[in-house]
Amino acid sequence: MKVAYRPFGLISGIAGGLVASVVFKQVWRRISDEEDAPDALQSEYPWRKILLVAALQGAVYGVVKAAIDRGGAKAFQRWTGEWPGD
Repeated sequence: MKVAYRPFGLISGIAGGLVASVVFKQVWRRISDEEDAPDALQSEYPWRKILLVAALQGAVYGVVKAAIDRGGAKAFQRWTGEWPGD
């Protein structure tokens, strides 16, 4: 089942990355007065802000990816009757 799930997991992983990006942008707009989050290579931002942005982005990505992966696994189980990780 792991092999059969692989293409399904790949597609859900790509979708998860896209969804996480959109969610992070919305979160950043709500908590800051800036349209876009600062990038690590922008010298006008202090270390503290850059690291805060990176931590927030990582947390959002991790939560969204886990939710989409879990949802994809549950859908795969409903369709095939087997859990993809077992």
